[in-house]
Amino acid sequence: MHGEPVNPSTGSGRTEAIPFVVNLSNHERLIRSQPLCGRGISVILSLALIVLLACAPTPAGLVSVLRVIDGDTIVVAGDARVRYIGVDTPEVGERCAPEATGLNNDLVAGKRVRLEKDVSETDRYGRLLRYVWVDDALVNAELVRLGYARAVAYPPDTKHQATLARLQSEAQAAQRGMWASGPCPEP
Repeated sequence: MHGEPVNPSTGSGRTEAIPFVVNLSNHERLIRSQPLCGRGISVILSLALIVLLACAPTPAGLVSVLRVIDGDTIVVAGDARVRYIGVDTPEVGERCAPEATGLNNDLVAGKRVRLEKDVSETDRYGRLLRYVWVDDALVNAELVRLGYARAVAYPPDTKHQATLARLQSEAQAAQRGMWASGPCPEP
C-alpha cells in the first residue's frame, strides 16, 4: 500500500492505527500510523507549548543581571554591557571604588532588572545607556543617595537628572559614602 492507511474493517483511515508502507526514494519503510487526534497530536501540542514558554518575553521587560563590572556598569542576559545613565562612580584604584562596586553588586547581582532608555541607545564604547530599576527602586539614584556615585549630566540623557542632583546634595550634606572624610565607609 502507498499513501494513507485504510482500516480494512471500516474503509476509513482515521480511526485506528495500522501499519502501512511508504515509498521514499526507492526505500520502503514501515511506518506506524497514528490516529488523527491521538498521541501524535498530543506530543506536537506539548512540544509547541514548551517552545512558546521558552521563547516568551520576560514579565514587564525584565532582564537578568549576569555580572557586575564596577559601580556603574553591568552585563545583562544576551551579554550586553549596560552603563548607568546620569551617574559616575569611582574607577578602579580610586577612593570608594571597591565600595561602589560592592554596593552595585548588592543591589543588582543575580536579579532581574528593568532597563529604561532615555534618548541615546549606546555610548562611544558600545555600552547600552540605561536607567536600571529593581522593582520600584532606581539603582542609579540609590547609588547617588548613599554617596557612592556622583550625579553627572550627560546630555541629551537627562530625564532623571534633577532627582539625581538633589540626592547628591543630600548625600553630601549628610557626608555619606564618598562624601565622608577619611577612609571610605562601607555601604
